[in-house]
Amino acid sequence: MKIKSNRLKKICPICGQIYHEPPALSRVDGKTQICPDCGTREALQSIGVCDDEQEKIINTIHQHTRSL
Repeated sequence: MKIKSNRLKKICPICGQIYHEPPALSRVDGKTQICPDCGTREALQSIGVCDDEQEKIINTIHQHTRSL
């Protein structure tokens, strides 16, 4: 028996990646739904975190959420 997934595939308008998680709301316009990673990047950028550090933080998030 096949199990259907209720999770919809969405494409992030910023990075173009497919994602399944609940979307983030872009801080740029307050209405565009974006992938969680781009949402995290926008949030970190808004407080002055550099790009390299943003990637380290996102990688850490991925490492810890995969183990759940």
